[in-house]
Amino acid sequence: MRISLIQMNSRANCLEGNVERACGFVARAAGDKAELVVLPEFFNREYFPQYRDYKYMDYAEDDDGYTQSRMKQAACDHGIWLVSTIFEMERPGLYFDTAMLINPEGQIAGKYRKVHPAALLSLEKIYFRGGSSFPVFRLGEWTVGISTCYDNLFPESCRCLALRGAELIVAPYATPIDDPWENFLSTRALENGVYFAACNHVGQEGEWRMSGKSMIISPAGKILVQAGGAEDQIISWEIERDEVVRARRNFPLFRDRRPDAYGDIAAKPEDLLD
Repeated sequence: MRISLIQMNSRANCLEGNVERACGFVARAAGDKAELVVLPEFFNREYFPQYRDYKYMDYAEDDDGYTQSRMKQAACDHGIWLVSTIFEMERPGLYFDTAMLINPEGQIAGKYRKVHPAALLSLEKIYFRGGSSFPVFRLGEWTVGISTCYDNLFPESCRCLALRGAELIVAPYATPIDDPWENFLSTRALENGVYFAACNHVGQEGEWRMSGKSMIISPAGKILVQAGGAEDQIISWEIERDEVVRARRNFPLFRDRRPDAYGDIAAKPEDLLD
């Protein structure tokens, strides 16, 4: 399967312009034979959770709003799978950071709602709540999971996806942090025997300079292709399921797991204080 990541800058107060540029990038990727195209987290807006201002609640859309209507049409026009992540209003008062998987017929085939809203540099937790599950999706012969930005600092996120059968993990990002970006993402790929595709914003957005450096990583933890850190860029790679099989034979981590010994991971914090 050929996968393309669209690394792009998103401008403030420019919803239609950002979406239009994204559609142009999608067309270019599809013209390069991409079967799955991935856009960054909140690609349709500047990264607004760097600010504390409830006016940004107006950025939320549902899955039939302007952004996803355009993305569904783009997927249908080009006959591709597309991962499009927006600030989603499920209903008034209930908001999520939602990656939507759109199929080649232009339908939403599945949703992943970010489980870990960030509260380090950003203020995501004041805008939306976290999801509570790690679904996987079938794309032809592939099983694909989605793990968004801050989720990937929790190894449990990707491990849950791998245990559910994920062979490729797609990671929409919006971050200015580029160190130790390569190291821990390569580890997520290696420790789960999966391809890992991280797609980031780039350039100045408000007070943040987004770090770019989108990448596709092999199931052996090797960076196969990586974008730069300064400009819009499309990167692509042909991924092969045989590489997943080979990596899991070389590192039989699923055989050697000891879930019976890992009870502390799921224990209540107060139960660990004794």
